[in-house]
Amino acid sequence: MTDQNQTHFGFEQVAEAEKARRVAGVFDSVAQRYDLMNDLMSGGLHRLWKAFTIDRSGVREGSRVLDVAGGTGDLSLAFARRVGKSGQVWLTDINNAMLTNGRDRLADKGFLLPVAQCDAEKLPFPDDYFDCVTVAFGLRNMTHKDCALREMFRVLRPGGRLLVLEFSHVWKPLAPLYDFYSFKIIPRVGELVTKDADSYRYLAESIRVHPDQDTLKAMMAQAGFENVDYFNLTMGVVALHRGFKF
Repeated sequence: MTDQNQTHFGFEQVAEAEKARRVAGVFDSVAQRYDLMNDLMSGGLHRLWKAFTIDRSGVREGSRVLDVAGGTGDLSLAFARRVGKSGQVWLTDINNAMLTNGRDRLADKGFLLPVAQCDAEKLPFPDDYFDCVTVAFGLRNMTHKDCALREMFRVLRPGGRLLVLEFSHVWKPLAPLYDFYSFKIIPRVGELVTKDADSYRYLAESIRVHPDQDTLKAMMAQAGFENVDYFNLTMGVVALHRGFKF
């Protein structure tokens, strides 16, 4: 096995195919309690982070939106309400359990959106199609982030924008407390709520090996995006990156 065939799964180095299998196992395990755990882990702040993302999206009635790694559909639901009947929102995820959960949740709220189970590194959509592409808390789980960013660039129309909402590198004075919370508290809560501490330990580790704010900004520029900027939220616990295709 060469280094080129390896990637990180949390703090471990594993084969790329092994990472894909193990990430799938994580989300198969947590899908049914995903929304509850988001509320518990963030104290409900994830709702504010997502609302901020929606506000910066520029999405309006008639827009076409692609929600990559959309999970249980929080962003898709908000976008569907914005685009109206003349717009279009696609909910996608590589994980069937998460996608099914999201599709059913949206249907329960009266929104029958198109869904697609697909790999973000190989999006099944035409060039220059969407006005906005979003990925919330999904990029860090992708094996080839550069490929995924290029695919998101490809499917955006000129004038469109990408929004990446993701855990990032926290303000340094807060780091010791944040580490204690991430590695001691979150896995225990995961064990109590989902009977799966290991999945939440991986999620905490995956945040630490994800590119920091400036590195991700540079990666987006390398993928072709222009006017790339980012907004630190909650002292850098989360960052929203935004880039445009011109």
